Amino acid sequence: MIMKYWLFLGFWLAAATGVTAQEQQTAKLLQETARTLVQKGDYDNAVVILERAKQQEPNNSGILKDLCFAAYLKRDFAKAIETGKELVEKPDADAQAFQLLGMAYKAIASYKECGKLYRTALRKFPNSGVIYNEYAETFALENEMEEAIIQWEKGIESDPGYSSNYYNAAMYYVRKSNWLRAALYAELFLNLESYSTRTEEIKGQLYSSWTNLLAPGKIRQLQEQKTTTAFEKEVLGILGKATKQPAAAISITDILSVRTRFAVEWMAVNQKKYPFTLFSHQQYLLSQGLFEAYTYWLMAPSVGAEVYQVWQQQHPKEAAGYTAFQQSRVFKLPAGEYYFLR
Repeated sequence: MIMKYWLFLGFWLAAATGVTAQEQQTAKLLQETARTLVQKGDYDNAVVILERAKQQEPNNSGILKDLCFAAYLKRDFAKAIETGKELVEKPDADAQAFQLLGMAYKAIASYKECGKLYRTALRKFPNSGVIYNEYAETFALENEMEEAIIQWEKGIESDPGYSSNYYNAAMYYVRKSNWLRAALYAELFLNLESYSTRTEEIKGQLYSSWTNLLAPGKIRQLQEQKTTTAFEKEVLGILGKATKQPAAAISITDILSVRTRFAVEWMAVNQKKYPFTLFSHQQYLLSQGLFEAYTYWLMAPSVGAEVYQVWQQQHPKEAAGYTAFQQSRVFKLPAGEYYFLR
């Protein structure tokens, strides 16, 4: 790789005296080579090559982004910050540019500068879920969780299709024992981000949230909290009617039964009052005979691999049908369905 690197640089030096089109092509090739090196973990050489690409095209924001990120991965945070500052001053700087600089600030625990940066970014990109999440994480790093959740909620409201705000908000509400909101945000996250390293973790939290929510007295307790919104009270009211307290520990069968009765009742009573894509999604799956398969998929790690495997063997058509459905669709959330402000 090192030999190829020097050979490539020799080619670059030979071509540098060519016409403008050749120079642009060379800068692009340098950038592509640097990206390959980053993927291989060779951050030192990636930074060197990107510096040369920057010399050819100093106003190329894409090259600056790659340089900032490569320097960050190299742990040369001073270089990453220097490049990031230059990047965010560009007229075409996007939310990702601010995110990259913010990552470098967080790496050196410069949270004050990071906060200033994200406030500037939000004035420019008021609907950026990425920036709201990054800003919230800055508060979380300083253990200011009440400020963090405000930003995660704003991110969910402003950019409902960005998954990380749901992930972090769900984890926050688990710690706060707000089992309804934890369950809703966890399920939304799993539909937006179905196959990642975070997916299995959130599946476990979703199952835990449901078992806690259906425990004796929990629904009433949440109904009486001052922070519970009108929408949440409607949801809790129907869940309360749908719940039949099990004699023993709450199982996946109990959860499935409650979720099924809730989906049917919500469609009949509140669908028009509170349009909510997650509930419409549940109702569609119910109508297609796929809701049980969906619920098992959501909670598979917690019910146990053997239990899930037995269910799949006993319901091969439903299991295959849900898998095919999931792989053929993209879950999208529209604006205007945020009901979590009092």
